[in-house]
Amino acid sequence: MFANEKKINSLFLYWLIASLVLVFVIIIVGGLTRLTNSGLSITEWELFKGILPPLNNETWVIYFNQYKQIPQYKLLNFNMTLEEFKYIYFWEYIHRFIARLIGLFFLIPLIYFYFTKKIKKDYLATCFFIFGLIVLQGVIGWYMVKSGLVNDITVSHYRLSIHLFTAIIIISSIFWLIKNIISKKEKIFFKLSKENLPFQILITFVFIQIVLGAFVSGLDAGQIYQTWPMMGSSYFPNDTNFKSLNVIIDFDNHSLVQFYHRSLAYIIILYGIFITIFIYKNKLSILYKPLKVLLFFLTLQIILGIFTLISGLNIYLASLHQTTSIFLVFSAINLYYLRAK
Repeated sequence: MFANEKKINSLFLYWLIASLVLVFVIIIVGGLTRLTNSGLSITEWELFKGILPPLNNETWVIYFNQYKQIPQYKLLNFNMTLEEFKYIYFWEYIHRFIARLIGLFFLIPLIYFYFTKKIKKDYLATCFFIFGLIVLQGVIGWYMVKSGLVNDITVSHYRLSIHLFTAIIIISSIFWLIKNIISKKEKIFFKLSKENLPFQILITFVFIQIVLGAFVSGLDAGQIYQTWPMMGSSYFPNDTNFKSLNVIIDFDNHSLVQFYHRSLAYIIILYGIFITIFIYKNKLSILYKPLKVLLFFLTLQIILGIFTLISGLNIYLASLHQTTSIFLVFSAINLYYLRAK
């Protein structure tokens, strides 16, 4: 009986690791779907109907004609051929296929683990919370797509940021649960304490930066200023007047959003230096190695961000920039986990 229980617990851990990998993959594919402007190629939700891609030319023509009805085609891609449409269709199709796969892959084993009664209730409760987020994420995804079907050629950057942020919460929750299982502990992510606060602030900064990154991507704000370290000829964007409060909180302003994204990156660097001093000053030796990992990904993220910008938004660099942001999240959470009380 003990051997069987141990086997089930091992399966539970491997299932969570596989789920983590799947969510990681869909975040990357989602980013590429946005970078290739493919997200509006499928104009209906098709929760069950769209499991298979078009299998004949007639079906392809139907999907293409549906795409022709939306503003993105009429205003931007009016000269697109059917073959070109297939390219953007498959990016969105793959994105949705993986989303369906994640839903089923998470739900079916979760039901099994629930009825075995061999998994800790706290772990299962976290898994049901994660599954709820996965279902919600599907709804948010369609809510996002709808924003680009009527009056605009792209999706709302606010809805895009919610979609990405929810994905980050999902993958962070799975990562934290895996850490708990491996460590055989039940640490609480949101527990506030003097010891936890410096690391929670770091994670908060990283999360906000990801949201701002989604704003930049959704608005194509990276196309406004493609110079560094200055925005054009000055630190502040010269097409924005900062004298009004309404301007300062105008997150529809392309230049302002890019400025905030850049500025928060500098703040995170400074905070990374503060965390480094804090750890070494207090001789928290257990954090030395994870700190170095964090600083590596932070440095890499900054470098990729700069080169993505000055390259004219090279799609490969932009995708690597987003990929590194996930590793930065992991490294920040790992650092916090080892310190969390």
